[in-house]
Amino acid sequence: MNKKIWIAALLVTVMAVAAGCGSKPTAAPNQTQGAGTENNVTEVEGETITEPVTAEPEENTTPTESTEGSSEGTTTTTTTPPSETSTDTPTTSETNEKKTITVFYTDEEELELHKASAEISYASDDAKYKAAFESLQQSKDNKLVPLWSKEIELKSVQFKDGALTLDIHMPDTARLGAGGEVFAMDALKQTFFQFDEVKSLDLLVDGQQTESLMGHVDLEHPMTRSE
Repeated sequence: MNKKIWIAALLVTVMAVAAGCGSKPTAAPNQTQGAGTENNVTEVEGETITEPVTAEPEENTTPTESTEGSSEGTTTTTTTPPSETSTDTPTTSETNEKKTITVFYTDEEELELHKASAEISYASDDAKYKAAFESLQQSKDNKLVPLWSKEIELKSVQFKDGALTLDIHMPDTARLGAGGEVFAMDALKQTFFQFDEVKSLDLLVDGQQTESLMGHVDLEHPMTRSE
């Protein structure tokens, strides 16, 4: 009985040893292979063969941003700054004409009328008449006294069809006596009637026709050239 048991145990041991020798351990996958590489494991006649398989790189699905802008329907307008080069055309000033005229003054005693020369500069007829009036208000000779004070304001000048109209403002301090008023009116007429185009002269005070300029001599409206 014991002999049979020992024989059975021996057979079991021999079979176990034979089974262990007949199978080989499976080789572990190569861990040194780089990322993206896959291994195929194949058993051939009891042996395990590992074949490296290189995985294809994954496509990058992240959209690439366009550096030129891709907004559909959007128009980008680039404004070019204006050139800094000045294109302004210099303004051409009016050409002033110069003319020497005769003006009239009196002496310190207001005994008689004296004439003198004055140079005026003007760019138009109205400016010429204004400059002539201003010449009557000033003198370069201390012995020649203006009959038209600088206090008198020439408000406007109008010339049309040979008729010259002067509108003045005269303060009381600019008024003269009877003899001075006569000389003042003669100086005014002789100064302006030297211009050939002036056929008549009308003198207004603050836009109104007055009977007398300073209250001593009648004032004609208009005064005409003496032939």
